[in-house]
Amino acid sequence: MILVLASTSPRRRELLARVGIELEVRPPDVDESELAGEDPVTYVARIALAKARACAHAAGEWVLAADTTVTIDGRILSKAADGSEAAAMLRSLAGRVHQVMTAFVVIDGAGVEHAERVTTEVAMVDYGEAAIADYVASNEWENKAGAYALQGIAAALVREVRGSVTNVIGLPLAEVLAVLARTGGPVARFAAGSAA
Repeated sequence: MILVLASTSPRRRELLARVGIELEVRPPDVDESELAGEDPVTYVARIALAKARACAHAAGEWVLAADTTVTIDGRILSKAADGSEAAAMLRSLAGRVHQVMTAFVVIDGAGVEHAERVTTEVAMVDYGEAAIADYVASNEWENKAGAYALQGIAAALVREVRGSVTNVIGLPLAEVLAVLARTGGPVARFAAGSAA
């Protein structure tokens, strides 16, 4: 059974492929702008649902859409537009704990929507301006919520992760697989050679 992934995220695609989920990628066309006064919980839930619904699918198809954001002090830190915005985000996270929040929606073969949200707490090292400048120069922050990638060199900036590690990478894998299994969707295969 093929899972339709309503996302262009290479990280989501890789996480699912590694556990043997066969994918068809269909990028949704969704405006991801925040609404005035929108809190992070409402924001990720709204965007994930919009992505799922925007992905044209036929009866019997299973669709997965997700949206991830970083939040601190009630603010949404989505993807930085440029290096100076990335540096400002990294400055706000240094030496503090923030939350990484992902909402995901599975539309099952009967068209029923299953929505869930996972939050992970991330404690950052109290890094300084030199580390911020070096990291921004690496360009790894590009297209990453909160302007960092745990799976990359930014791992050196993270002191502790409380909760789902894959959520910080972009998809709470265990929780997604649990919903797929519970609702009769595509099943993970952990056999040797299933990794992409």
